[in-house]
Amino acid sequence: GKGGIGKSTVASNLSVCWAEKGETVLQVGCSPKSDSTSFLQGGALAERTVNDQLRQSREKPTEELLRPAINTGYKGILCLECGGPLPGTGCAGRGVLAALEAMTELRLPEKLEVSLSLYDVIGDVICGGF
Repeated sequence: GKGGIGKSTVASNLSVCWAEKGETVLQVGCSPKSDSTSFLQGGALAERTVNDQLRQSREKPTEELLRPAINTGYKGILCLECGGPLPGTGCAGRGVLAALEAMTELRLPEKLEVSLSLYDVIGDVICGGF
């Protein structure tokens, strides 16, 4: 859907509903604005994103490298933002792709022992998508 129509609000409310039913939820924000999980964190934006962490190391990503990007929000919901590339260094879609590839390679949802992962995906397909 188009930006601003409420995708992140719906995603956050679904995460809360599932958490209240006893699910261990991971909400992954797939926008370079890194604001999907702010509702779950009292309005605060994520201090670290997956892409922030990936830029810190030229080595193969590890779970330990990504840990600082994982925050616990309302009702114990795990919050993770993909983030984007640095301005002028790439397109938003590629930044989200890099984050999702690292998470998949590391089997991050399984290692975090979540029962449900919700991906809040951007509405605009930027530079060919991901």
